[in-house]
Amino acid sequence: MTLNRQPKGFMFDLDGTLILSDRKLGGYTAIPGAAEALAALDERGIPWIAMTNGSAYPARVQAPRLRAVGLPVRDDRLFTPNSVAGRAMVDRGYESVLVLGTLGVVDALEELGVPCVQPGENGAAEADCVYVAWHPDCSMDDIHAACSRVLDGADFLTASDVPFFATRDGRSFGYSCAINGAIARVTGREPEPTGKPSALALSLVAEQLGIDASDVGVVGDDAVAEIQMARAGGAIGIAVTSGSTSADEWTAQPEERAPHLVIDSVCDLLDHDLLPA
Repeated sequence: MTLNRQPKGFMFDLDGTLILSDRKLGGYTAIPGAAEALAALDERGIPWIAMTNGSAYPARVQAPRLRAVGLPVRDDRLFTPNSVAGRAMVDRGYESVLVLGTLGVVDALEELGVPCVQPGENGAAEADCVYVAWHPDCSMDDIHAACSRVLDGADFLTASDVPFFATRDGRSFGYSCAINGAIARVTGREPEPTGKPSALALSLVAEQLGIDASDVGVVGDDAVAEIQMARAGGAIGIAVTSGSTSADEWTAQPEERAPHLVIDSVCDLLDHDLLPA
């Protein structure tokens, strides 16, 4: 399998692509060769960013943790679903967003100018948008508050609706996906994702790289999050087998989730056929 065109810039997933974390997202281990691949891109002047579907921490908190394990990820090169959601929320003029997420999620949105409330706080019953993100302590009261607002017409956004992500302890399920399922079952409304594979996310990636979406190499381990986004947006999907999807599973993907190229890990990008000269 070879590419019929070379990317002019790259977007890298985190979990399963550049790192493996523990199930609580508290400790990171860099994928072997990842740091060297990113350094090689820098040496050649090829733009790249990292985009995770994890929403637990703002980039200013998470990026230093990546650098601590050897990955040269500056704060301004790391983007989360909150980065995308915050922009969309401001553009849409929401007066109040009910957030089902950790304080890290709230902090990230408020830094972008989004007025946030959480369940039980003043104004929660008037929020014009519900946003579901990383929320391991979500309660039934939280879900009830979210369902009430969605049933009353509030917009329903989520950081991620992808069910699993790769960790060094094996596959772990995404809290936001589970919470979304509960709200959707009650209200009959599905959430609008802001992270991968949304068109909003790919648009932000292309803008940050300064290239057309068709020239973006989307590198990841998840058929839905990364490769479906690449296929739908006309980008170049590059799959790795270092995370949640095996080589055999990549081969079995339907056309809309089939990568343009499968490699073992990001270190294989150092092959001269995969990087622009």
